[in-house]
Amino acid sequence: MIQVRNVPPRVHGELARRARARGQTLTRYVEEILERETSQPPVEEVWARARALPKLNISGAEVIRRVRAERDREIARRLGLHKKRPGR
Repeated sequence: MIQVRNVPPRVHGELARRARARGQTLTRYVEEILERETSQPPVEEVWARARALPKLNISGAEVIRRVRAERDREIARRLGLHKKRPGR
């Protein structure tokens, strides 16, 4: 159970208004806000994990080129346009 005290009237009123607009109780609306907020890691944690990843010796342009090439191969495969290699 969580109780929040001393919520400014303006904030309480806005939360209540938004809950009503969604056809929800104030409690359910605030629960959804809290669930959404905690469903993803904090930005600081994401950046820390990204900094811990090994460094790549490849440019951003090369990454984009490779991703686009792979995407184009996949589209061609799905459309049946891929070329059969000899011996396959």
